[in-house]
Amino acid sequence: MARIDQTDEWQNRHAPTISTFESLAMEAYGHLPEEFRALTGNLIIEIADFPSDDVFDDMALETPFDLLGLFEGRGISERFTVETGEMPNRITLYRRAILDYWAENEETLGDIITHVLIHEIGHHFGLSDDDMERIEASADLAAGDSNT
Repeated sequence: MARIDQTDEWQNRHAPTISTFESLAMEAYGHLPEEFRALTGNLIIEIADFPSDDVFDDMALETPFDLLGLFEGRGISERFTVETGEMPNRITLYRRAILDYWAENEETLGDIITHVLIHEIGHHFGLSDDDMERIEASADLAAGDSNT
């Protein structure tokens, strides 16, 4: 009977919409440690199905599924100079690529989104993979605390 219950649970579900993805991303960002979020400045998180043609060409992607996320902005070392008309830092998560990755792996969608957010922010700021793993562990703890 458990198999039927699982089937019923998924039978009428659709892939998460861009709006749902945005909510998942904002929740994941909210669980990141405050000191990490402070490094991002005024961060905009956007969701798109695929990279724009310009991004696709600039990054020499083979397929639009090759890129899960992209950070655009200025790093910490660049913030000490003031430029007028400067746009806030931005992360774009690519919904279709993330869904494709999710379908092929044993991770939850929330974990993948959190991982992509941390890596897009972290690599831009020069953090090591170990630093990012600690931040992910802290985010996992915060998410677990809010679910109890």
